[in-house]
Amino acid sequence: MPRILRIINRLNLGGPTWNAALLTKHLAPEYETVLVSGQISEDETSSEHIVASMNLTPVYVNGMYREVNLLNDAHAFLQLQRLIRQFRPHIVHTHAAKAGALGRVAAWWAKVPVVVHTFHGHVFHSYFSKTQSRLFVQLERLLASYSHAIITVSPLLKKELVEQYRICRHDKVEVIPVGLDLEKFRNNQQQLRQNFRKRYGIGEQEVVVSFVGRLVAIKNHSMFLKAIREVSTRCNAPLRVFVVGDGEERKALESLARSLGLQVALPAQAPKQTTVTFTSWIKEVEQVYAGSDVVALTSLNEGTPLTLIEAQAAGKAVVATKVGGVADVVEDGKTGLLVGRQDLHGLVQALFKVIQNQGLREALGARASQEAFQRHDYRNMVAQTATLYRRLLQRMSD
Repeated sequence: MPRILRIINRLNLGGPTWNAALLTKHLAPEYETVLVSGQISEDETSSEHIVASMNLTPVYVNGMYREVNLLNDAHAFLQLQRLIRQFRPHIVHTHAAKAGALGRVAAWWAKVPVVVHTFHGHVFHSYFSKTQSRLFVQLERLLASYSHAIITVSPLLKKELVEQYRICRHDKVEVIPVGLDLEKFRNNQQQLRQNFRKRYGIGEQEVVVSFVGRLVAIKNHSMFLKAIREVSTRCNAPLRVFVVGDGEERKALESLARSLGLQVALPAQAPKQTTVTFTSWIKEVEQVYAGSDVVALTSLNEGTPLTLIEAQAAGKAVVATKVGGVADVVEDGKTGLLVGRQDLHGLVQALFKVIQNQGLREALGARASQEAFQRHDYRNMVAQTATLYRRLLQRMSD
């Protein structure tokens, strides 16, 4: 039985955790996998409950954090080398930047037969300075030379890596869309909707717009809140807005909402009828989507937006910025509405359009649900990944 050492940056909430956990669980019994994770930062929310729900027990690498720290990184690298010597994997598969850097070098050093890396997105713009971004591009080009295959989660991401940033050759990159267990987003929807709306005192005629994601600068919540201020003064429908998530920008966003004249409720407060409610993280996110009518995302950069896939599976209309892999998930005018990056006016117009028009919301949501289940069922991801592994192992044995 081939052995896989699967290394992920950290178990924080997001698509990479789901990807790594689902592959670890469902590639068995054909492959034996050890899941290895770094450490989350103090300002992040753990997703350990996801792996626990699948009866997986990760191995943690002390010192492997998202921040660059030469002492911690060297310590983490030595631990990864030790794990490789002990487990003797046929495949090392890394997920995201830090795990990809340390894990691929450790695998190359140990002469592991097959090395695979998954880009769930990239940090080549909107995260760091131009000088830092150029350095990261150069590093990824070097690391790609240590990789037998690169996986991207969308065709657009592949195009950017190959043509724009020239990370590696076209034939080294395999597109395998994100796979999720989506059943909970279409089962028992009416009851989940009632639960959410009762919890927050939402009237039947009120239209709910939700934004689910980390409260960090890259998500550009500030543009979303500014758009909500404009929309709330123009639309006839009574409006409620929910910001679901937490992170380093929370205090600043709460202050911005107040400065815009929006009524605000905070996580520590009892639910009350205000324009904007900051809920912090809600683990039962299927209730959020069921209780919502529109789901928004205003990121400056994205890999494959997990929240939009989930929202679409739940049959919700989405409004998002056309960045990164968003356009591979949302077809503008068919399964949602897309606007330009930092296009505040366009965002206001799109939100106003779907909030005012229930028929449009329902039509977008119905088509989106069908597309989400066809493209992003986890079984497709598992099957495509297993096929790639077989081909690479066969190539190494020839």
